[in-house]
Amino acid sequence: MNKRSETLTLKIGGMSCVRCAAAAQNALLETEGVITASVSYALGRAEIEYDPQRVDRRRLTRAIKGAGYEVIIDPAEFRKSEMKRLTVAFAISAVFSLPFLFLMIMMLVAPHSELTHALHHAGWLQLALSLPVQFGVGFRFYRAAVLSLKNKSPGMDLLVSVGTLSAWGYSLYNLLSGGTDYYFESSVVIITLILFGKMLEMRAKNRTSEAVSKLMDLTPKSATVLRDGRYVTVAVGEIVKGDQVVVRPGESIPVDGRVLDGRSVVDESMLTGESVPVEKKVGDGLFGGTVNGNGALTMIAEGIGQETLLAGIIRMVETAQSSKASVQKLADRVAAIFVPTVMAISLITLALNLVFRDLTTAISCAVSVLVIACPCSLGLATPTALMVGIGRGAGRGILIKNADALEQTCSIGAIIVDKTGTLTEGRPTVTDFLTFGIDRDEAAELASSLEGVSGHPIASAIVAYRPNASLSVESFEEKAGLGVLAAVDGKRVCIGKPSWIIDESVATDEQRVCISALEGEGKTVMAMSLDGSLVAVIAVADPIRESSERAIAELRALGIRTVMVTGDNEGTARVVAQRLGIDEFVAGVLPDGKVEALERIREKYGLVAVAGDGINDAPALAAADVGFAVASGSDIAIETGDTVLVGQGIDLLPTAVRLSRATMLKIKQNLFWAFFYNSIGIPLAAVGLLSPVVAGAAMAFSSVSVVTNSLLLKRTKL
Repeated sequence: MNKRSETLTLKIGGMSCVRCAAAAQNALLETEGVITASVSYALGRAEIEYDPQRVDRRRLTRAIKGAGYEVIIDPAEFRKSEMKRLTVAFAISAVFSLPFLFLMIMMLVAPHSELTHALHHAGWLQLALSLPVQFGVGFRFYRAAVLSLKNKSPGMDLLVSVGTLSAWGYSLYNLLSGGTDYYFESSVVIITLILFGKMLEMRAKNRTSEAVSKLMDLTPKSATVLRDGRYVTVAVGEIVKGDQVVVRPGESIPVDGRVLDGRSVVDESMLTGESVPVEKKVGDGLFGGTVNGNGALTMIAEGIGQETLLAGIIRMVETAQSSKASVQKLADRVAAIFVPTVMAISLITLALNLVFRDLTTAISCAVSVLVIACPCSLGLATPTALMVGIGRGAGRGILIKNADALEQTCSIGAIIVDKTGTLTEGRPTVTDFLTFGIDRDEAAELASSLEGVSGHPIASAIVAYRPNASLSVESFEEKAGLGVLAAVDGKRVCIGKPSWIIDESVATDEQRVCISALEGEGKTVMAMSLDGSLVAVIAVADPIRESSERAIAELRALGIRTVMVTGDNEGTARVVAQRLGIDEFVAGVLPDGKVEALERIREKYGLVAVAGDGINDAPALAAADVGFAVASGSDIAIETGDTVLVGQGIDLLPTAVRLSRATMLKIKQNLFWAFFYNSIGIPLAAVGLLSPVVAGAAMAFSSVSVVTNSLLLKRTKL
């Protein structure tokens, strides 16, 4: 950053698409004194670096307002009020659209009835019903259309504005001139449908901030700190570097630092995703937001505020959401070409007919061009397919949050999968219980009785291996980071790290080889001694889900590469990757490393998806082209992901890919049919061979074909 420059973050309201963000960004960059500016549509935020001697906040605010947007003070309140306004607008539009929908149904089921005839020719009634929608609710589209022209980026809003105003204006012309052909229902229904899509889009967009809020809630609000020779409770924000902080058993660690005194195990699953706690002793690093186990720790604060690792994760999530390129809607891309083309043809038609024909014929032909181009079928092409596709996905347990995710999923070249909780069960389970000179049932009874007193996660795995053990336990003692010992049924029993048990007991070469072999398989190994002799070796691992191997094979069949990125050690990662047939793996990775790995994989394979379930997966889920969150995982992962897979593991991932490909195929087919009618009808309308009445009928028929084609998605095999 320039030494003389300052940075400013502004929240921006009123942006309705990615092009809006680009327009606001350009307005800032064109302001004298602005060095760099980045505007995110997803976060509704501008990051500005500027020279304070040449420009101030007020001028930056005016630049944003000049582009047609507003600077907001309270983002949460603004999102709430904007969502409320949009919901009210849709409700009003829907109410006034109902009579028109009723008329459209009557024209299909009873076209010659007196009621249909009366409603169809009730021009003044239709005009009255259309006004609140056309110029009240629909004003937002006209405003956006004007801004799109100003920003030289015509899109769907301009097409909607031109099409609906043409249909409405021609209907008004016919009403005032004594004609009987009206198209008020077309303009009203189009506005209502597209407004419904805008409401769903805003609801999905508002979720992006929830993940960050939940990450912020991980750190405790207060901590115990040594001040002036005594321990006092202070707010976490008041901790300064060098403070000595006491972390009691079960408490969350408030800041980053190192252990000064004590020994314990710490649950760092939010960082690594691994369910097995990490031993901590004097000199070892601690990270804010992780949870202390069964020992008291005194730590020295080294990373506070924005310097903590958790704050870094939050910044990564925000940055990823900000920089993540949103898909330019296919309809917008088409509209950018279609709108100016139709406008040009309509004007040329008007001009030529004025030369060779009369004014009435010229207007009729020009309006016919606009009516046949009215985006009723175009407006239906995407939302109808999306509604069917999203509904089909929800029925299968695939909850798709936004259209961008659906469009991106069909084109992904690789999927990054987390290991713990995604490919595996996410809980320690006893896989091997080997005994030496003692009956296994007896050894399991002793072990389960002893571990039943402990609160260690691995202890719960041993208890689950032999439930309902009820031997008496006396003189229980827990050695932090080593293991436990007690008198069980009158016998001295120790369970813990093999190195500790071997130091305290008699062990044979066979037992040592057995321990080494199990550790080589990536398992967590414990030894058990009885009255001074090693009598059992217990191996604990996170079992692979039964559905994972099938899902990986299906993804390979779909032409998608799989890469496992995990915080676990390389030995365990290699065993899991080989068993499941995963193409590549990266082990020992923290959250920032997952994002770096994603960028490397993206360079190799193009669009990349990420599937995960933990807090440590949140930055990668946000940075991915598509994030798949496993519903059984953390709330933060679920909020950050673009698509939620309900159930266990990734068994629904292949289905999500097939659903995306099928839905996008339907959208492309719909757009083809929508423009097929236009490509035939526009030239005919331009030369006067297609009256507005026939143009309206063709438009209606194209809409029916689009809806019918979308409904066929329900029968597509997934």
